[in-house]
Amino acid sequence: MSASPQKLAIPAATGPDRLRALLARPLPLVMGILNITPDSFSDGGDFIAPERAREHAARMIAEGADIIDIGAESTRPYGSQPVSAEQELQRLAPVLAAVAALGVPVSIDSMKAEVVDWALNNGAAIANDVWGLQRDPEMARVVAAHGAPVVVMHNRDAVDETIDIVADIDAFFARSLAIAARAGIADTNIVLDPGIGFGKTPRQSMIALARLAEFKHFGLPILVGASRKRFISTVVASEPKDRLGGSLAAHLIAVQNGAQIIRAHDVAATAQALKVAHAITTSIEDSR
Repeated sequence: MSASPQKLAIPAATGPDRLRALLARPLPLVMGILNITPDSFSDGGDFIAPERAREHAARMIAEGADIIDIGAESTRPYGSQPVSAEQELQRLAPVLAAVAALGVPVSIDSMKAEVVDWALNNGAAIANDVWGLQRDPEMARVVAAHGAPVVVMHNRDAVDETIDIVADIDAFFARSLAIAARAGIADTNIVLDPGIGFGKTPRQSMIALARLAEFKHFGLPILVGASRKRFISTVVASEPKDRLGGSLAAHLIAVQNGAQIIRAHDVAATAQALKVAHAITTSIEDSR
C-alpha cells in the first residue's frame, strides 16, 4: 500500500498546543496503550481487529485516558517479530482515523520514520520513538517537519548489567537532544522516557524508577511506562495481566519522582490511583 495517502485535516487542538495544555494540568496524564499487533507481550491479538481497536480506545478514553498510544509493531524485548513499514501501515490504516476522531490526541508508537510520517498526516498528533531518534536517520527530520511532539525513549541493543544505567540513560538523552536540535525540533515538543524494561535488567529498570528525579535537569516532561513489565514478576511471580498492583506501585513512585505522563494498559485503575494520590498529597499541603 502507499505510505502517502491524502493528508487529513487535523484539528489544531490535537497538536503540540493541546499536549502543552494537558501537561499544564495538576494531575499526571494517562496514556492508554492500544496494541494492534498479534505478538505484544500482554495483549497481543486482543485488539488487532479494527472495530475492537476502536472500542478499546473509546473505553480507555471513558476511563480517563488523556492520550491514546497506537502501536502496530511489537517492541517487546523478547520474542517479537520485526515487521515492514508496509505491514505496519496495513494494520494502522483501518484504525488510526477512527481512533483520532474520538477526540483525544493520538501518539504513533513506531521506530520507522515512514510510518510516523504517514501517521502524523492521518490523525496522529505525537510521535513515540522507542529508539529516541537514534535508530532511523530520518525520524528527527520527519518529526521536525510536522512540528509534532515526540517521546524520546532510552533503549539499548543489549543488556549490560555492569553499567550505571542512570548514567547511560542520561548520556542517551543528551545524544537524542543534540539530534533533535540539529533537526530543528523545539525543546517544548520533547518528552523523555527512560524506557523501563528496554535494554535493562529488571534491577536496572527499578533503579531507573527510583532515581527518575535525576533526569529533571533536562527541564523536560518525563513519561514512564512500567505497565505489566517483566521486572514486576521478579518481585512477585506473576503473568503480565496479573501485574496491576505492581504497575500501580511503580507508576505512583514514578509520579512522586517527577513523571508527568504515565503509559498504561489498565487505564481506569491507573487514573483512579493517580487521582487519589494527588488528593492525598494536596490535602496534606492544604492542612499546613
